[in-house]
Amino acid sequence: MTEEKLTWKFSREFWTANGVELLERAAYYGMFICITLYLTNLVGFTDIQAGWIAGTFASLLYFMPTFSGAWADSLGFRRALVMAFALLTIGYSLLGFFQTKPTTIMALAVIMLGGSFIKSIITGTVAKCSDAANRARAFSIFYQMVNIGAFTGKMLAKPLRTQLGLEYINLASACYCLLALVIVFFLYRNIDTHGMGKNFKETWDGFIKVLKNFRFMALIVIVGGFWAIQHQLYASMPKYILRTVGQNASPEWYANVNPFVVVLLVIPITQLMRKVKPMTSIGIAMLIIPLSALTMSLSPILQKIYGNSMPLIGKIFIHPITLVFIIGIAIQAIAECFLSPRFLEYASKQAPPGETGLYMGYSHINSFFGNLLGFGISGYLLNAWCPDPKTLPPAIFDAWQKAQAGQGAMPSVYAHAHYIWYVFAGIGLAAFLAFLLFSWITGAIDKKRGVID
Repeated sequence: MTEEKLTWKFSREFWTANGVELLERAAYYGMFICITLYLTNLVGFTDIQAGWIAGTFASLLYFMPTFSGAWADSLGFRRALVMAFALLTIGYSLLGFFQTKPTTIMALAVIMLGGSFIKSIITGTVAKCSDAANRARAFSIFYQMVNIGAFTGKMLAKPLRTQLGLEYINLASACYCLLALVIVFFLYRNIDTHGMGKNFKETWDGFIKVLKNFRFMALIVIVGGFWAIQHQLYASMPKYILRTVGQNASPEWYANVNPFVVVLLVIPITQLMRKVKPMTSIGIAMLIIPLSALTMSLSPILQKIYGNSMPLIGKIFIHPITLVFIIGIAIQAIAECFLSPRFLEYASKQAPPGETGLYMGYSHINSFFGNLLGFGISGYLLNAWCPDPKTLPPAIFDAWQKAQAGQGAMPSVYAHAHYIWYVFAGIGLAAFLAFLLFSWITGAIDKKRGVID
C-alpha cells in the first residue's frame, strides 16, 4: 500500500473554488455588515421591519444549503456555480441600482438562492480535490479564504459607505461576484461528484431524523442564544455606533476584530481544551458570551469620567463607546473559539453509526435560530432606546445633529441606549442557565444508562 504524501499542491479546480469563495465572502460580508443600515436609511423600512427582513434572510441562508446542495449535485458543480454567481451578481446589482421595497425583497431572495449553493459546492470541491492525508490542509486553506474574504469585504465597506453611499457597497459586491462568475466560466472544469450528496427525498428524510433527536435539537436551540448575541455585530451594532458615536465611526472595522481574534486564538484555545469534554468547552463559551454584551453596556460609566474622548495610548484618544465595543467584540471572538470547534465535535458524537455527515450538516441550524431571535428583537430594542434620528421631532433631531458635531449633549431619547446590551446579556445568561440544566439532565440520563463520554 502506497503511503499518501503531505503536500500543498492541489488541482486547478481546488484553487479556483477557493479563489471564488474569497470573492463571494467579500461580497456577502461587505453587504451584510450594512444590511440593516441599507434597509432603513435607503429603502425606508423601519428598524423593526429591517430586523425581521434581515433576520429572515440570514436564517434561510443558513438553512437552505442542505436542500440546494442536492440540486447542485443533480446539476453538476460547474453548472451550479455558474448559476449561483449569476444569481448573486443579479441580486447585488438590484440592491445597488434600485432602492424600492419590492425590488429589495426580490433581490435578497435572489441572493439567498444563489448563496445557498456556494457553501456546499465549494466544500464539496475541496473534499473531492484532496485525499485523506491532505484534507486537513485543504480545509485550512478554505477557512483562511473565508476569513480573508470576510475581512476584506468589511474593510472596503467603510470607505464605500462614507465616500460614495450604501448602494455602492452592493455594486461592489456585484462586481466581486461577476469576477467570480468569469473565473468559474473559464477556469473551473466539472469534477466527478459520483457518490457525493443525496437526492431530495434522502435530504428531507435526514432532516426529519435530526429533528427527532431531542437532545441534539435542544442543544442547538440553547446555543442559538449564543449566536443571537454574536449576530448583533450585524443586527444592532452598526446602527447603534453611527447613532451614538457619529456617522464617521467605523462599525465595519470594529466587526473585523472578531475574525482577527478568531484566526489568532482558535488553534491555541482548541489545543488548550483538547483534553476536556466538548460540553465543558461549550459551557465556558456560554458563560463568556453574556459578558461580552455586558461589556458593551459600560460606556456611560466611562463617559461620566472622560466625556466622549478618553486617552488610550500617548496622544491617541478614543470614544468610550468605541472602546467598549472593541473589547466586547474581542470577548465574543474568544467565546467563539471555545464554542465552534467543540460544538462540531459534540455534533459528530451525537450521530448514530454511519450518520456523522448528516448531523454535521445540520449543526449550523443553531445560527438559523440565532439569526431569527437576534435580528428579530434588535429592531424593537433600537426603536425603544436608540431610535432612527429621522423619526425624531425636528427639535430633537437638531439637537442630535449638534451632538454628532460635538456641539452639545445627546438628546435624552438616547440616554438609555446601552439598555439594549442589558437585554442581550440577559439572553446570554438565560442560555447559559439553560445549558447548565441541559447538562445536568443529560448527564443524569447518561449516568443511569452507563454511558461514558
